[in-house]
Amino acid sequence: MSSLDVNKTYKLFIGGAFPRSESGRVYEIKGANKKFLANPALASRKDLRDAVVAAKSAQSGWANATAFNRGQILYRIAEIMQGRSEQFVEEICALEGVTTKAAKIQVVEAIDTWVWYSGWCDKLSSVSGSQNQVSGPFYNFTTPEALGVIALFAEGKPSLLGAVRTLAPVLAGGNSAILIASESYPLPAITLGEVIATSDVPGGVVNILTGKTSELLPWIGSHMEIDGVDVAGLNKKQEDEIKLVGADNLKRISRFALGNHPERILSFMEHKTIWHPIGI
Repeated sequence: MSSLDVNKTYKLFIGGAFPRSESGRVYEIKGANKKFLANPALASRKDLRDAVVAAKSAQSGWANATAFNRGQILYRIAEIMQGRSEQFVEEICALEGVTTKAAKIQVVEAIDTWVWYSGWCDKLSSVSGSQNQVSGPFYNFTTPEALGVIALFAEGKPSLLGAVRTLAPVLAGGNSAILIASESYPLPAITLGEVIATSDVPGGVVNILTGKTSELLPWIGSHMEIDGVDVAGLNKKQEDEIKLVGADNLKRISRFALGNHPERILSFMEHKTIWHPIGI
């Protein structure tokens, strides 16, 4: 008996839901063999605004959760990803044209990345914070806290790992995120959204948009409620453009070398210093 081939619909991920673009637009994605794979949503300026509203409303709750709880949730993402490894491998093979072995290695590295950053959640204050020596009868402490809403431009290849290593450190620090999936390799990022939706991550903490980088970039740069941008997936010209339009609200714009490092977390955190009189 033959069954109907049900093709997957790749939609946006905003506020914990999977809407189509408000514009109704889609664009075609072809695999490494030049054959049609999918029509993901083509996000608009309005979709971006909706994502920012969702991220802004969810950020304080995520930042105020205990660091241990955030670590548990990031670890849960790794658990769910491991259960869906075969689906990720199939998408990566079709999209990037790599071997099954190479795709499996990428999936394993992505899972390991979630586990690695989950372990950092409750250690940041110990590593980055301090008790400061001051002249006077005061306690003086410096502690890291989340920057706010961060926009992330994911790397193209490796498609899944590129998305994970931009997203995981931002979440570990208590920020909410708007992930702009690679324009040419977006499919694993949307499947990652399906994992996140079932991994105890509060709605709105992670939002994932697919579409044209050139359309979304100027609005991300000029949006006053976006506090930082990871430009890993942008070229030099695009990076210069977002630095120019993002100067009005002093966006923190960062690019990182490949690999996992606690500095990727701390780059999107601020440090707060607290003075308190001794004996009160």
